[in-house]
Amino acid sequence: MTSALEMRLRIKSVKNISQVTRALEAVSAAKVRKSIQAMTATRAYAAKAWQILTRIAAQPGSKNLHPLLTERSNPSATLVIVVTGNRGLAGAYNSNVIRLASEHFDPSETPVNYITIGRKGRDILIRRGKRVIADFSNLPAALSFADISPIGHLIIDEFLHRRVDEVYLIYTNFVSMARQIPTLERVLPLELKDKTSVQNIEHHFTGPRPIYEYEPGQRELLDQVIPRFTTLLIYQAILESLASEHTARMVAMHNATDNARQLTAAYQLEYNKMRQQAITNDMLDVVGGAEALA
Repeated sequence: MTSALEMRLRIKSVKNISQVTRALEAVSAAKVRKSIQAMTATRAYAAKAWQILTRIAAQPGSKNLHPLLTERSNPSATLVIVVTGNRGLAGAYNSNVIRLASEHFDPSETPVNYITIGRKGRDILIRRGKRVIADFSNLPAALSFADISPIGHLIIDEFLHRRVDEVYLIYTNFVSMARQIPTLERVLPLELKDKTSVQNIEHHFTGPRPIYEYEPGQRELLDQVIPRFTTLLIYQAILESLASEHTARMVAMHNATDNARQLTAAYQLEYNKMRQQAITNDMLDVVGGAEALA
């Protein structure tokens, strides 16, 4: 049976934990606001860039415009970028991303290599025996586009040198404070039809499709636009993931604080019962001793 001393120690321990979770909740709430501001600031630019590329893809001969737009039959190798957090205490945020990666690529018959962004994903994939060719776990808190450029250069180099034939990105899409969705997207070759629509473009142009002229030249322009936009995809995904991570941690710490309060109340009630029982027993002993002396 638990003693009164042990119960007091439990109450003290749960109260200390609740102070920690409450502090983590406050820190995450502050980070959520900053991460959402950074995420929304780039969404308009990303959407416009997709619009430009989809209009390019809608014109005749678009499949041969650039190597990064060209589909490859019978892919022989796949590269997957997995975006997770560097820390836990965020509910199912990290495990949901890893689960999505496992569901899609564990059954794959082609070799799969991984690039990890975040220590949690890196550690889990290495423990499972996956081939992690690069890790970017020490990105700064105030993330900039220049910090993501090495990742973009790496995947484009792997793709153009035919070491991989497909590149996928797994991250957590921030929908709202109550909803974050683990998402799988193909980055290379660029899958324009899943973003905004060649169909919508064709609907607006009822006549012949427009033909674009390029200055200084088609290849020179696309050599700058498409690699930059590929890196922008990764940058936007990381910002979405950061907002989702801080939101998930804030919610998890809020729930942990509430649970700690409920557990403290339950322990306090049990301790009061034990203390009352001990006082009653002492009084009975006193009364019994007085009657014996009488």
